[in-house]
Amino acid sequence: MLNILKDKRKFAILFFVFLIIDTVVKSNYPWPYRFLSKPPVILLVVLYYYFNYTASKTRNFIWVMSALACFFVADLLIINRENITLLVSSFVVYTLAKVFLCFRFSHKFDFKVSRLIPFSIVIFIYTVGLIVYIYEGLGNYFLFALVSYFISLLLCQFAYLRKEAVDKKSYLYVLIGVLCYMVSEGFTIVNTFKTDLPYQDFCIMFFYATGIYLIVHGIIIEKRIEPKYLF
Repeated sequence: MLNILKDKRKFAILFFVFLIIDTVVKSNYPWPYRFLSKPPVILLVVLYYYFNYTASKTRNFIWVMSALACFFVADLLIINRENITLLVSSFVVYTLAKVFLCFRFSHKFDFKVSRLIPFSIVIFIYTVGLIVYIYEGLGNYFLFALVSYFISLLLCQFAYLRKEAVDKKSYLYVLIGVLCYMVSEGFTIVNTFKTDLPYQDFCIMFFYATGIYLIVHGIIIEKRIEPKYLF
């Protein structure tokens, strides 16, 4: 098993096999069965990160492990979506996970503001458009949704700004992973507060888990470069 975890190609195959199994269970079986199919997906990512990230016991390592722990807990809480208390609790824990990732991706290197503005505008328009679309269904959860998506916006910006600090391959894996996560988040919030969507069960889990995998894989293969400092 350790050999598979350390072999990136073999692990990718193993991961997506478990992911497909979970999406099938999510789409075709009652929710209690997901307590068997869902936990292994994120647990595999945790093990993949633990055995492949060389700079363990550092602050960055702790940020990522904390985020993955939050994702795992939130995944269990959200399985029974009919329970409002568990559903809201899962959203809180997911938000905390995003905060940990923001800490992981933050850096003190210089960046071009002119390059950040167009990306920020696009993400901001997407976020505002989504909030406006589901506004009527949010009710008392409007402020919470606003805070959660504000953190998502920050996460996207931090992932985008890594371009000045890491190699291109790691940068793209993480950025695509964050965008996949936001797609899943969008499906989830629309399905929860507005209406059902085509292929929602597949899209929510597939983009979510794929996003987490890509983020972690990008961190594992990360190579720091030496950009100019702000000061």
